Amino acid sequence: MTIVPEKTEPFLAWPGWAHLREAALLSLADTLWFLIVYGGADRLTAHRELRVPVHVSAELRIPLVPWMTVFYISIYGLFLLAPFVLRTRREFRAAVVTMALAITLAGIGFLLFPAELAFAPAREEQLGVWAGLFHLADDLNLTYNLVPSLHVAFAVICVALFSPRAPRPVQILLWLWALLIAASTVLTHQHHVLDAVTGWLLALVCVRLVARPAAPATS
Repeated sequence: MTIVPEKTEPFLAWPGWAHLREAALLSLADTLWFLIVYGGADRLTAHRELRVPVHVSAELRIPLVPWMTVFYISIYGLFLLAPFVLRTRREFRAAVVTMALAITLAGIGFLLFPAELAFAPAREEQLGVWAGLFHLADDLNLTYNLVPSLHVAFAVICVALFSPRAPRPVQILLWLWALLIAASTVLTHQHHVLDAVTGWLLALVCVRLVARPAAPATS
């Protein structure tokens, strides 16, 4: 008897223009919500005197590694992959709601734990050829939104949703990518360790609450 291998969908594929249009609109809605919450929390904290320390003194010895900005910025590559991996309305809408929940919970965290980086500002001579990219990342990061790191949360949400659709070697690469993005937030002195850890945990909670229940059942 000949065994016919079970047909599996590719990890990446063209989703069609209709899906791309809807994905763009939903992504725009999430981006607007992010700007309102992230920018609003930062502005409110700027007018508050309270600052909650979110680091231990040993962290201040962590060296600045400017080239890790490459991994910090690479999160946008994960965003661009999303509609080509999550190719059904149900999957992509669940991802958008998961991101929105993470933004909301993180915004609450920013207001409950108004914090400020304890790392000394980077000097130009430290940055070398990475100066332009580093300053771009620094500008996008704003000032006071530390705990939890939404940068880490977004990366982990993407990887957690992508990896079940990928072959094992690609799954390993995806989680390594998420780990490098998380490490980059600390090694570029954009976040402290607590921010990265809580961002990772926030992502897992949001995926479990929203995306996992919304995933199509498999036989």
